[in-house]
Amino acid sequence: MRLPARFYPLLALIYGMPGFGMPLPAHATTWQVSSLTVQPAATAPLPFTTALAQAWQLDPNRTTLTTNRKGAEARARAAGSWFAGGPSLNGSYFDDHAIGSNEGYTTYQGEVSVPLWLPGQGSATKAVAQAEANTAEKRAGMAHMALAVNLLGATSAALLAQKRLATTHAYYTSTAQICADVTRATTAGETTQADLQQATATQEAALADNTAAREEAQTTAATLEALLGSPAIPDIENFSATESALNTLSSLPTLESNDPRLQAAKTESAAAQAALKLARRSFMPNPEIGVGAIHEKQYGSPWDNRVGISFTMPLPSSVHNAPLLSAAKDRVAAADQQEILTHRMIKQEAAQIRAQLIAATQNLKATKIAATNLLNRATLLERSWKLRETPFDDVARARQMAYTARLAQDKAEIAWHTAIVRALIASQTLPGLSTLHASTAPTQAPTLAIPAALDSLETQTPAP
Repeated sequence: MRLPARFYPLLALIYGMPGFGMPLPAHATTWQVSSLTVQPAATAPLPFTTALAQAWQLDPNRTTLTTNRKGAEARARAAGSWFAGGPSLNGSYFDDHAIGSNEGYTTYQGEVSVPLWLPGQGSATKAVAQAEANTAEKRAGMAHMALAVNLLGATSAALLAQKRLATTHAYYTSTAQICADVTRATTAGETTQADLQQATATQEAALADNTAAREEAQTTAATLEALLGSPAIPDIENFSATESALNTLSSLPTLESNDPRLQAAKTESAAAQAALKLARRSFMPNPEIGVGAIHEKQYGSPWDNRVGISFTMPLPSSVHNAPLLSAAKDRVAAADQQEILTHRMIKQEAAQIRAQLIAATQNLKATKIAATNLLNRATLLERSWKLRETPFDDVARARQMAYTARLAQDKAEIAWHTAIVRALIASQTLPGLSTLHASTAPTQAPTLAIPAALDSLETQTPAP
């Protein structure tokens, strides 16, 4: 396997942990991994903004909402017609041949009619279609934002899984070497059987952790590939401006005005009001006007051909009006309710994201301090054990605690970067978020490369 270069500092602490590179007594060799070779990443990391554009091109919601918008625009153009519908043809034929007098009486009758707009109904129909087209466009922005949140969640899960895989792999490799050294020491009579059992248990626990991490990495990678169409992992670790991210959440009116969810709710309210106006204009079925002709063959009749006009007008009725008005008023009420709830959701979400970002920043600092202190403690216990002043199980527990602290620091670091990007998404300041029709070519995924020799003992995490 090959890890991207950003995981090199991650392994530095693991290899520098007590027992990972410290010399053992004379019978032992070294606990540092030497069988792995450095293989730098073949390609540059995939920027998150590029990955978002790539995922948007593959998102089925984009096609659906584009179709909805085009359909609404077509309805708006059709509403500019002179008539409320297409023409209707009506024809009839009568004679007295089969039954009756059989005197040769024959009548042919035909009519063409068209429905008429009621007063203001045509412009109201066009207004509804235009409002629905605007709603579909704003919903596309809302879907784009939702996709960014989903992509961020999948990216953070995949990055954390890769970090955990690298950490558990290095820890397992080191515990395997430790177990081999303790086995030789036990055979030579320099340590007890209990120490060997402790080393063996530590190795098996590390193997279980590595297996679980490998499964998690494969699962998260599959989820991410479903969004991107490629196994690339977007890079969010270059987002490190905590104060700038917090400043984007400082103005609630600005957040609300830029949020596509509220824009979509407002356009839906406008569409509902337009639909209510249309329902009031459609207070009765559309009247029809037409032109008809009659051709007759009758004995001695002077009226062989006749032409005339026809007019049909159904009268208003509550049976027709009440359902239309009721449905339109229900739509207005639902739209108003959704707009109010969206206002509340944005306000609550802004406070929640801000709190998460502050907590993630503080948590990152705390976990870095904890990992450093536990590493130093494990180093001191390691030296004490070599002087036969400390039992081996204390050293093993200290090493396990340092390893656990390293995992907690990795989680805190990814959570910090994720919180920053989430704040940028909420404030619509993430580059490319509002570009709904961006296009990008598929980018090759960076492969995994596990380094062998590392000098640094701490990750180069951007200072919060």
